[in-house]
Amino acid sequence: MAPKIIVADNPMNDNDIARELAPPGFEVVITRPDTPEFNAALPDAEYMVGFGAPSMNDAFYKTASKLKLVQLLSAGYDRCDIEAARRAGVPICNNGGANAIAVAEHAMLLMLAVSRRLIWQHDNVAAGRWRGNNWAEVKLYELDGRKLGIVGLGRIGKKVARMAQAFGMSVQYYDIMRLTEDQADALHVRFRLLDEILRTSDIVSLHVPLSPATRHMIGAAQLKLMKPTAYLINTCRGPVVDEPALYEALASNTIAGAGLDVFDQEPPPPDNKLFGLPNVVLTAHFAGPTWDNQYARFRNAFDNVQRVARGEPALWVIPELQQ
Repeated sequence: MAPKIIVADNPMNDNDIARELAPPGFEVVITRPDTPEFNAALPDAEYMVGFGAPSMNDAFYKTASKLKLVQLLSAGYDRCDIEAARRAGVPICNNGGANAIAVAEHAMLLMLAVSRRLIWQHDNVAAGRWRGNNWAEVKLYELDGRKLGIVGLGRIGKKVARMAQAFGMSVQYYDIMRLTEDQADALHVRFRLLDEILRTSDIVSLHVPLSPATRHMIGAAQLKLMKPTAYLINTCRGPVVDEPALYEALASNTIAGAGLDVFDQEPPPPDNKLFGLPNVVLTAHFAGPTWDNQYARFRNAFDNVQRVARGEPALWVIPELQQ
């Protein structure tokens, strides 16, 4: 009997690519979670490919008693029940940087959009105001010569560092996992403490996983450390930032602006106060999924499945479950 892979269907997946890259010798079931087909496949499934969900709890792992691997198509894993996976002895692996380029590019997009007030410019042109009515009051900035502070220098953060340097930015970083001096020299970055990053950076870009340690790591006190001309970019997870504190900082011009792809609540409610601010650029948690990385995500996923099937250790096990 062929080992079974469940690919949890999702609107952001191209299932034709999943079928094209599916490894030979495996039974692949592509189905939406919590459907009769999904529930029927679960007891015999040895591999799960998809996105994390709170429903993957102790009862889930008890039903999926043959499961050997939960392989995520996302970089983030904050929706996973890590302790349930630990009790079941099942590794959870993220996507191995498959969307790192997309997220890094999106971070740069937001930096440019807030620095050059892209939405303000678009609205002026669309309303028939070629230069706008208050051009002298709005300051537009270049990225060249600015200091970028990266909080979280993992796969995505490193790519942001390289892209930012192509724009002429200098880069400093904070991460609990420090680079060696040789590594920092090769990447042309310098380590700084978090408060130093906040005080001295022209743009702060967040690239940390959501965990108890990082939840609201950027709050009112941290925002007050930032320059009044500085911008905050968040493409990781919304709750890393205290959203009400960010609103107050933006509304009071404590900081100059923000580019946000993520929110405390997703989708955000229609009355979210951030929607009414002129100094923010907002996107709908779309930094990661592109058509370009569909192949990379499924390629990494099925490669990891085959590694585990051969008896090799899984790649990209999330830090909380590493031995």
